[in-house]
This record gives sequence, structure tokens and C-alpha cells, in this order.
Amino acid sequence: MGPTVTDNPERSRYELTEMGLTSFAQYRRSGNQLIVTHVESPPALRGKGTAARLMAGIAAKARDEGFRIKPLCSYAILWFRRHPEFDGVLA
Repeated sequence: MGPTVTDNPERSRYELTEMGLTSFAQYRRSGNQLIVTHVESPPALRGKGTAARLMAGIAAKARDEGFRIKPLCSYAILWFRRHPEFDGVLA
């Protein structure tokens, strides 16, 4: 089993730590919606698929927990366009 995506509600973000570094998706909640405002990975993790694994983990949590995602960040929008299997979690 690989790294786990975790919610850090104190910082309003989901996180994924790999190689000792943390990628995150900043969010705000509105009712049943998770509004993703920014996705970021440290330079050493860029191009390694970490942000994609982070988004997949968030989308899987949305499916399992029944909330909807509204992506505002350009990376999150593009990720959902590339992964239509998660269209059902979009707000």
C-alpha cells in the first residue's frame, strides 16, 4: 500500500507525503462541496505523479464519503478532464 492522502482541516488542505515532502490541495468547504482552490507539490516531487496521486485520493474520498468537488485550481480542473471516471464526484 502506498502513501495515504490525509485531511488536515486545521490548514484546510488535503496532503500527501512522499520522499519526506508534502504535496497539498488547499480547499474550502461549502455545505457538501469541497472547493479545491490550489494544488501544489514541492519542486523535488514535480513530474513524479505525486499531485495526480493526491487528486486521485481526494476524488476517492469524495466518492466514499459522499461529498462533491468543485475544482477552481487549473491543475485540479485539468486532472478531472483527464480522469472522467471521477465525473460523478464533481459539483
